[in-house]
Amino acid sequence: MSEGDRLTELAKRRGFFIQTAGSYGGVAGFYTYGPEGAALKANIESAWRDRYVTREGNMEISAPTIMQEEVFEASGHLDGFDDMIIECPECGESHRADHLVEDDPDSTVEDAEALPIPDVEGLFEDHDITCPTCGWELAGEPVEEFNLMFETNIGPGSSDPGYLRPETAQGIFVEFPQLAEYARNQLPFGVAQIGRAYRNEISPRKALVRVREFTQAELEHFIDPETDEPPLWRVEDVVLPLYSAEQQDADDGGVQEITVAEAVEEGIIQSDWIAFYLGISKAYYERIGVDMDRFRYRQHLPGELAHYASDCWDAESEIDGDWIEITGFAYRGDYDLVKHEQYSGEEYSVFKQYDEPVTVEKPTVDPDMGYLGPEFGSAAGEIVTELERLAASDPDAFEGDEVTVEADGEAYTIPVEKTGFEIEEVTESGEHITPHVVEPSFGVGRMVYTVLAHAYETDEVDGEERTYLSLPPEAAPTTVGVFPLMDKDGLAERAKEVANQLREAGLEVTYDDSGAIGRRYRRQDEVGTPFCVTIDYDSLEEETVTVRERDTTAQKRLPIDELPGTLSALRDGDATFDEF
Repeated sequence: MSEGDRLTELAKRRGFFIQTAGSYGGVAGFYTYGPEGAALKANIESAWRDRYVTREGNMEISAPTIMQEEVFEASGHLDGFDDMIIECPECGESHRADHLVEDDPDSTVEDAEALPIPDVEGLFEDHDITCPTCGWELAGEPVEEFNLMFETNIGPGSSDPGYLRPETAQGIFVEFPQLAEYARNQLPFGVAQIGRAYRNEISPRKALVRVREFTQAELEHFIDPETDEPPLWRVEDVVLPLYSAEQQDADDGGVQEITVAEAVEEGIIQSDWIAFYLGISKAYYERIGVDMDRFRYRQHLPGELAHYASDCWDAESEIDGDWIEITGFAYRGDYDLVKHEQYSGEEYSVFKQYDEPVTVEKPTVDPDMGYLGPEFGSAAGEIVTELERLAASDPDAFEGDEVTVEADGEAYTIPVEKTGFEIEEVTESGEHITPHVVEPSFGVGRMVYTVLAHAYETDEVDGEERTYLSLPPEAAPTTVGVFPLMDKDGLAERAKEVANQLREAGLEVTYDDSGAIGRRYRRQDEVGTPFCVTIDYDSLEEETVTVRERDTTAQKRLPIDELPGTLSALRDGDATFDEF
């Protein structure tokens, strides 16, 4: 049984995740988190919020999951958010073409997604790739682009189309003018969001790895690219497992263990901000239970880079011999804010105050509306706006007798003498700048899947094989299981009192009085509960209990009145079991 199959079986049996609406046959790409999975997911999100919001002093928002079509025209998702699809003419099944190429045993291509469509079609012919459903040869079948967004209508009818967001980031970007006010227009500042996103995947697979509805935890950090520097001193000695583009291209390339400071100095990581976030994120992954021996940061190859990114690294975890992306770290530049400013007509910039006023030469226009109005009618206002933008961005365009601008998709030529163009000396107290964006984007479901896979352990206890999840106490769905040794003589009543006492202290508690005590231990081990408390006859006399630790199965006797503080300290990492 593969690691993924073993994990899926445990997840279904113990309530971590199941395919949604299985009674109705289910639909690929949708999963429901059960009681254990929902708690684990919430703990991973809570740790993320603590790390990237609270400790870094960032804001958090919660935006709608549906937005109007214009937002995604501006972001580029309507035109460029596509995967490659190929349809089998025999059985009618659709597949992701790049995945079929990568999965073919005779293919050496690791990243077919970065290839142009004609090259992918050629690989189908070169390797005689067949349909995984029915075995039909797919050579010669067309590979096409398929947009991954879910479309809907806002309100009755179809006059106001909208889309389910494919990433939470756009919910932050569209609100930038207001968010900048909340930040008092002081850069840098960060805005975080944990929420649902939707992608109509062609071939959902590998349980929580590739789904159609998922949770993202994203941070958009807005910076002044000229002056803002990250506090690299905080992470300069953190050792990163880097799989750079250079190492990926080398015949004998592999992961380099290198400090943040060395990676920046040697130019392996191009952006200091990306280096900073790789550094602080490593501790977060360790905190939630990612196995660092099965983890790396991989740099995007030039063909993989998104249109907005100048540098991008993925945090990847290994499961079943495959490396899966759990986080993308991208330097997005000013692409998003510039686009939303162009499409919305709002100002997506901040005013940067100078220390002292300065006198500068500034190109300006003062168009002759007596000419523009009669000549161009209703387009005159938009033409004025475009003339102002052109004067600011390319004053040399006004050197000839005429200047051309585009408004509402049409080109207009205006005599320069009618634009009122001139260079003026003005005294300025500051300037409007468009911030750049640094984005760490985390896939929460993939982190849940990774943590479960990396925590899965087996050993032998009392002559029997035991399965347990070695989850960090902070991440574990339940902190402590409380058991009466037997359900008689007042043991159950006292055990329930202890369980309620621990719940009042803010601990996640499960109570279990069913079956032999060893079987109860095994049930809690299998869902990752780090500690179990047993109420026995001595508990009634001495007010003490037996506390058992999951990984080692070691047991200690502790006073009942000390349990809340002791277990809280163990959960929060402020103490170890050996200290008690």
